[in-house]
Amino acid sequence: MEQPIKFDMAKKPIKQRRFLTPLTWMLSLPEIAARGLKVEKVNMEGIKPPYFLLSTHMAFVDFKVTTRAIFPHGANYVVAIDGFLRGEWLLRQVGCICKRKFTNDILLVRQMRHALEKHRAIVALYPEARYSYCGTTSVLPASLGKLIKIFKVPVVVLNQRGNYLSQPVWNLAKRKCRIEATMTGLLRPEQIERASVEEINRDVAAAFRYDEYAWQKKNGIVIDHPERAKGLHHILYQCPHCLTESEMDSAGDEIWCDHCGKRWRMGTLGDLAAVAGETEFPHIPDWFEFQRAMVRKQLEEGGYFFEDRVAVDSLPNAKGYIRLGEATLRHGPDGFVLDGLDGDPSFRLEKKPLENYSLHIEFDYFGKGDCIDLSTLEDTYYIYPLARKNCVTKLQFAVEELYKMEEGRRVARASARAAAGVGAGPAEPASNAEPRERVMA
Repeated sequence: MEQPIKFDMAKKPIKQRRFLTPLTWMLSLPEIAARGLKVEKVNMEGIKPPYFLLSTHMAFVDFKVTTRAIFPHGANYVVAIDGFLRGEWLLRQVGCICKRKFTNDILLVRQMRHALEKHRAIVALYPEARYSYCGTTSVLPASLGKLIKIFKVPVVVLNQRGNYLSQPVWNLAKRKCRIEATMTGLLRPEQIERASVEEINRDVAAAFRYDEYAWQKKNGIVIDHPERAKGLHHILYQCPHCLTESEMDSAGDEIWCDHCGKRWRMGTLGDLAAVAGETEFPHIPDWFEFQRAMVRKQLEEGGYFFEDRVAVDSLPNAKGYIRLGEATLRHGPDGFVLDGLDGDPSFRLEKKPLENYSLHIEFDYFGKGDCIDLSTLEDTYYIYPLARKNCVTKLQFAVEELYKMEEGRRVARASARAAAGVGAGPAEPASNAEPRERVMA
């Protein structure tokens, strides 16, 4: 089979074309005006391009909110390769920079340097790297602080609210909900110079904290969409009553367990209440995190392992997906192995635990089913479990918890060697690390 041309990741980003800037405003401003967007600006005095804009990530409307927040300036946006399927030419013309998710990519650093230093632009980055699954902050890469230290330009954080509630990733039907954002000048160059990478990461993480359901309840925001709970079983896959996994379902305003029959109703303020009996988790993020703890326990006790036959699509460029066939996906304490591809016994993709601090998952992606994606610097593979149902959220938890466990062990080994006065010897692979300018996002 003829090998497809790979996406040109090295192509330099251009400054947003002036004639397209009004188009971005026209596409953004009417919707956010109708939604009553309010942008509060904090500590922004004297901050002008070039700077880093780090934004929370919940729904497609995020980009429209960002357009309003930085008005009248444009930006160079870092966008995942699947975003370029909407039109590579147009996205390049408005200054977008292509990225493959959760890869260590030195080219990305060079592209951002070009935008900051040559174009004197705003570089907009969504470091959560995917939409929030349950309306709370996703894990941020530890390399973010290193990236900020490299460039020493001001750092602005845009914390958006209401976007997830209006279109949660597990049900993309739009609901009526006002939106707002706080744009904060977080770090100035002189502060970056004095701060350690760890201190920068702590400051960014604090500025990124959000809980959409807590915000909804505090502000009395009523969402009475008749299908407001439909799809919720994608992220709440384990019954807290009988502990059965992957037998949850949902429709209308209810979620239930097909194994034990227990049901919960989602109220108009986003909380859950059992139809009968105890309400284990009225707050949806608490149920979500309960599942994470259960996966962590399985990993610690040696009881976690995933295997399934999967369909595999490749996304080498912005022209579209290529079906490669079926393969076998395994995930356990040693990470991912994808092999056994139909007609290609040489195909094998491995991802060790420290290579992915998180995992991008999709629900019923383009009508083809739930999937995960794993990327190399050359390709992105969209992987659809064929027999195992409603399992991708658990895979995401397992990837994140394995990373934390392995990183903890790595740090402990390094500390033990230092305490014993042992020479460093060959360096262990660190969580983000590699050459000075490499960054994972």
